[in-house]
Amino acid sequence: MNAGKNTFPKLHNATWPGVVGKGPGSPEPLIDLETMIDLTAAAEVDGQRFDGVDLFLCAPHVDIDSTDADLKKLADLLKSRSLAAGSLVAPVWPPAGGGTAFGDAAARDQFVTQVRKACVIGRKLRELGVRPSGVIRIDSAGGVADWAQDPTGNTRLIIDTFSRACDAAEAEGERLAAEGEICWGGMHSWRAMLQILEGVNRPKTLGFQADMAHTLLYMLGYNAAPEDRLVPDAFDWNDTLAFHAAYTRLAEKLRPWTIDFHVAQNDATVKGQGTHDKTGRHCLPDDANGKLDITWAAGQWLRDEAGEPTRSIRHLCWDGCMFPNDVMSKPQTWNAILKAMLDVRTAHGWRE
Repeated sequence: MNAGKNTFPKLHNATWPGVVGKGPGSPEPLIDLETMIDLTAAAEVDGQRFDGVDLFLCAPHVDIDSTDADLKKLADLLKSRSLAAGSLVAPVWPPAGGGTAFGDAAARDQFVTQVRKACVIGRKLRELGVRPSGVIRIDSAGGVADWAQDPTGNTRLIIDTFSRACDAAEAEGERLAAEGEICWGGMHSWRAMLQILEGVNRPKTLGFQADMAHTLLYMLGYNAAPEDRLVPDAFDWNDTLAFHAAYTRLAEKLRPWTIDFHVAQNDATVKGQGTHDKTGRHCLPDDANGKLDITWAAGQWLRDEAGEPTRSIRHLCWDGCMFPNDVMSKPQTWNAILKAMLDVRTAHGWRE
């Protein structure tokens, strides 16, 4: 089977690794949006290229208050590089103008406002003909320690805030994907995440965004109650059968909700940098310490119980958050990533 046989899911690169954990207060400067787009467009493996980029709706990349002229300029830039726009990250965090989803009434209102603005941008990019697929990504915008002060009450508030965000999304014809990441309160474990998704109970509008680097830590129970850990404390990584069994259980719990997916590698450690709290450490696909067989693990999310492609994910994304800038500047970095994503599409994709 050759790498070009399957045409779906489309293959996207994330642009936010140019700003997350970068800039003032961190060891490295920001990387501007056009540079991230150019690095993506330049990657090539056996004649195959990235199909698009997923975008961060926060200055200095794409301002959440972008004008129509700003969005037209962005669309023209993407078209000039033969790239589509995909999923969009709503800047729901307080430092970016948002508010915690389990904060006070004003904070929750601001959270919903940022989601509404992101959904408008999503609709406009669709109308400009550069966004054939994608969701609006959200999280709770609050830390685990703050959530843990009142788990029941704060979970109830998140459910209410996310329900209001769903109303805003539906008004613009958008869907929301809640990011499973251990640094976000109420979303820090697979069990807590399911409580939110099931509590909102609007699967046509709110789904799960699975990042392989973050969901691995779900399996290990980081930042969560001991009963949320799916492998023993003294887990032997050489026990492939035990690992596969645990990882399969994890995917089975969240796959029915998954509408957005990040291909990634993880070395089973956490990393934090700049203003970004400790979270799943993203590694290069061939990192010697990587714990994931990327193609196999991706299949647990992209195939159903019968082993058939779910076809619910229209594009895959690679998230290289907090890769050093010198690593991101090397063409071989993006070629290696593109090769890993092509392997996933070859194994688990389809042709239309």
